[in-house]
Amino acid sequence: ILHDLNTEKGAEAYALTLDDLKGADVVPMRFLEGDDASCLNLNRPQMPQVLGVNPEEFQKRGSFTFAQLLDKKYENEPWRILEEDREDGTVPAVADQNTVMWILHKALGDTLTYINGRGERVQVRIVGTLASSILQGNIIISEKHFIDKFPDVSGYRTFLVDAEPGTMKGVSKNLAFGLQDYGVRIDTTAEKLASFNVVENTYLSIFQSLGGLGMILGSLGLGVVVLRNVLERRGELALLRAVGFRYGQILKIVLFEHWWLVILGLVIGTLSGLVSVLPAIGSAHHPFPYVSLSLTLLGMVASCLIWTYLAAIFALRGPLLNALRNE
Repeated sequence: ILHDLNTEKGAEAYALTLDDLKGADVVPMRFLEGDDASCLNLNRPQMPQVLGVNPEEFQKRGSFTFAQLLDKKYENEPWRILEEDREDGTVPAVADQNTVMWILHKALGDTLTYINGRGERVQVRIVGTLASSILQGNIIISEKHFIDKFPDVSGYRTFLVDAEPGTMKGVSKNLAFGLQDYGVRIDTTAEKLASFNVVENTYLSIFQSLGGLGMILGSLGLGVVVLRNVLERRGELALLRAVGFRYGQILKIVLFEHWWLVILGLVIGTLSGLVSVLPAIGSAHHPFPYVSLSLTLLGMVASCLIWTYLAAIFALRGPLLNALRNE
């Protein structure tokens, strides 16, 4: 796409009018083909695809949230870090934090090497990372550097459309009509993020299933331990029965001895788990799963208490006379 869709002349070039895009602001981005560096690609990308953006467009909107910056002086205006001309000749770039860390296995200050259409080596240095964003899988540089380093790539191939909620469907329909000859594909941000989260959610589901199985086996193991402990103490419990303790009282004693250990263990484990994930909670931009975590803990408590109760009932059933004689 060679024309600016935000202008009347640019819209007319694609059989559109400004009224067709009313309530929407289109941010064009240049695009260099490369390897997909999102979590949807199981291979390690060598030259991730590159987006050339106008930093001013993102800066004035306060677009996206930066997780890290190589130079702290840009904290108030982070997108302007893409405009700097570095002394070492490298091109400053930002990328999604997950892409940099888990897909590219890079860190702030590391470089990526590209070969442009003239056969020249272009060194791109990662100077910032974004928190989870729809730009995952791309290396983002300024449009100025993009034109300078990749002059053979013309026009715009990727667009971000900021549309008001009530106009989103109409704008999408009009863009699809006007750009149909260019093979346009329109995705909402929700759909884009959902596609990126598919792999992560799959792994989480697997771990959750394994964790649930572990919880069941652990609770069953606790019941076995309680059963063995009570069986070894049948003589002691028979003596309590002989001196006047009722069956219900003995059962309460056994349950109290073990239930408080269960509760104490779960409290210690929960606190330890929360401490271990505090850094992730502080850096993640997602709501803390209070409901699911609470339900999981309640399930663990209920499972442990039930298995302990059943083990105590099984161990105390039957006459205790023989155990009393041995005692």
